[in-house]
Amino acid sequence: MSTTICQVMGFLVSSLGVGGSIMATAMDTWSTQDLYDNPVTAVFQYQGLWRSCVRQSSGFTECRGYFTILGLPAMFQAVRALMIVGIVLGILGLLVCIFALKCIRIGSMEDTAKANMTLTSGIMFIVAGLCAITGVSVFANMLVTNFWMSTTNMYQGMQNVQNRYTFGSALFVGWVAGGLALVGGVMMCLACKGLIPEESRYKAVSYNASGRNISYRTGPYKVGSGYDADPKARKGAGYEETPRSEDGRRSYPSKYDYV
Repeated sequence: MSTTICQVMGFLVSSLGVGGSIMATAMDTWSTQDLYDNPVTAVFQYQGLWRSCVRQSSGFTECRGYFTILGLPAMFQAVRALMIVGIVLGILGLLVCIFALKCIRIGSMEDTAKANMTLTSGIMFIVAGLCAITGVSVFANMLVTNFWMSTTNMYQGMQNVQNRYTFGSALFVGWVAGGLALVGGVMMCLACKGLIPEESRYKAVSYNASGRNISYRTGPYKVGSGYDADPKARKGAGYEETPRSEDGRRSYPSKYDYV
């Protein structure tokens, strides 16, 4: 029962993580304009992975997509790639996990196959969570670097200082989603251990004789020494076998017979 609960909870948590990654990737608020020094402004700018938007004080919002790929920074494109890879792995993990649930029976699928599928989906969720966390962290590092460079230029009195951007809500959604996918993957890997049957986990190895069972009969045997001498010759010269009586007993000569 605990294995089923762990597996279902891992599936639900991972689903939330994958859904959060998709939502974070589609959001336009990865970076927002910093209004610390200018709280009252007629224009508010924010940017995402796919387009940048401008919102006016009247409520009108205009967004413009990035129509170029080569003109974007390399780190920006890397963040895109990481998020897309995380989403693809998460969706594949969900598909595999649905068929691996213990409460769902499909044909004559054995528990060993379900355990392997559960482990595979868990690894996919872990990798998807790491991709989401890494992508969001790289983008946050870019924001921090640009923010302090803009601040330094501002204090040096340079003209035409660009707007400073800070963390948007999409970054926090991406961090939480990546963490949920990572936790869900770990739970799926833990549930895999409980799905392995006991007889396959502690399988004894039996050894059989390669040849047939050979039965040996006990009987008299003769050991030859290479010297096949006559028994009479070993007993000495003049030896004669003692005659037997009618009842089969041996009759030994008395001492008076040699006189």
